[in-house]
Amino acid sequence: MLLHGYGSNEEDLFSFASELPDHYYVISARAPYSLQYGSYAWYSINFDADENKFSDNDEARTSRDVISRFIDEVVANYPVDPNNVTLIGFSQGTILSYAVALSYPEKVQRVVAMSGYLNLDLLTDDYLKNNFSNLKIFASHGTVDQVIPVSWARKAKPILDTLGIATTYKEYPIGHGVSPQNFYDFKNWLEGK
Repeated sequence: MLLHGYGSNEEDLFSFASELPDHYYVISARAPYSLQYGSYAWYSINFDADENKFSDNDEARTSRDVISRFIDEVVANYPVDPNNVTLIGFSQGTILSYAVALSYPEKVQRVVAMSGYLNLDLLTDDYLKNNFSNLKIFASHGTVDQVIPVSWARKAKPILDTLGIATTYKEYPIGHGVSPQNFYDFKNWLEGK
């Protein structure tokens, strides 16, 4: 399942579909909050007078649960193995992918987390009781990302390691985007190479 970033839509990451492993059933979700024509968000980002950004965590938690229910609907209505679900997120889609996978690890086996970060405020209150033994994460970030600082992304791996989650973390000399090498690396990771 592909989860796009803030201000984008379900078509954004769908260009990955033809390049993913042939046995994948690829579904690209559209975030629920409309920004303007063709642009959507998983949650609002608000700015104060000093241009500080604030995420609407209530909207984000609502989206987390919408995605969780959507996974259930997909598994019930399409030929998708419930024990083989992968979330591929970019930016805000990564933040939600982390939130869903750590809150409901029984529904997600793999996460590709690109150009985002782990926001612990979006997880269910009891997430530490979850069994993460079947969860694997590939996280990546651009070293010159001007939208989400690489320092935010780097905080995820130590937390994931503490939770016992098998995590691969890579950085690329790019901004807020997906380089060809990044795509190649996560595709190989998905294929177990």
